[in-house]
Amino acid sequence: MAELRFEGRVAVVTGAGRGIGRAHARLLAERGAKVVVNDLGGSMEGDGVDVGPAQQAVDSIVAAGGEAVADHNDVSTEAGGKAIVDTALNAFGRIDIVVNNAGIIRYAGLPEVDLDNLERHLAVHLLGSFNTTRAAWPHFVEQGYGRVVLTTSAGLFGLDNNLSYAAAKGGVIGLARSAKLSGEPHGIKVNVIAPAALTRMAGIEDEAAAEEAARQAGMQSEAVSPIVAYLAHEDCPVSGEIYAAGAGAFARFFIGSTPGYVQQGAPATVEDVVRNWDAINDEKGYYVPSDLMAWTGEFLGHQFKEKPGSAAS
Repeated sequence: MAELRFEGRVAVVTGAGRGIGRAHARLLAERGAKVVVNDLGGSMEGDGVDVGPAQQAVDSIVAAGGEAVADHNDVSTEAGGKAIVDTALNAFGRIDIVVNNAGIIRYAGLPEVDLDNLERHLAVHLLGSFNTTRAAWPHFVEQGYGRVVLTTSAGLFGLDNNLSYAAAKGGVIGLARSAKLSGEPHGIKVNVIAPAALTRMAGIEDEAAAEEAARQAGMQSEAVSPIVAYLAHEDCPVSGEIYAAGAGAFARFFIGSTPGYVQQGAPATVEDVVRNWDAINDEKGYYVPSDLMAWTGEFLGHQFKEKPGSAAS
């Protein structure tokens, strides 16, 4: 198999000054991409600004023979998203890839979690992904090509103290699923990853300590990046999909639906639901809808079948 390369491609990686984002940026640069390393440089809670991490990541890429520039704009604002894309255009003349990795986490659950906590997570994870993707989109459409990789988390499965984080990461999946359909006519593919790595986001604020813990656990950031590079490559065969990656393991997440139960004749009552609860929940024969219309056709298909005793038209 030939090595996958990125010569002639320009990538933006957000939150790339440290951890997982830095690993993505380094791998793309090693494979020939020109990279914009975006990072506001704040704490894992989203506080503060530090231009150092992004520049240090760029310096390491350049020292290894790659091409990269630093960017310190805020993904959570519309102006920031546009400015990040403009950095790519001004430095390298085009944009082909957006890897949305920037994120924060402020642990809290019900009832103590407040609106500010939720809004801050939505601003960085969901709006940040939207802002950069939307800013790059017209350029992708014009050139008939683009790749977007968004970042969700297994955290969306739920922890008692990560309500805002999980809500924002769930929103990223909805964003990707709809963007996939918009991108299909234009050669644009949008996919999602759920990383499994030990970083500051796991609660180890000191970067050196986080890296050592990751090494000892075999959960380094670099183990996530190979699938990100594939999803960002022109050979990527899928769009709208979700993949978990980390510690040498790779898997697909998907949204499925059970065949369920269909009430025949009289309208369903609460008791009908209760009597058929096992059938509603039975996972045998589940299917994975490609989009909303595919699910609707399957779920409501019985409505369009010829009714007993009706005349064929």
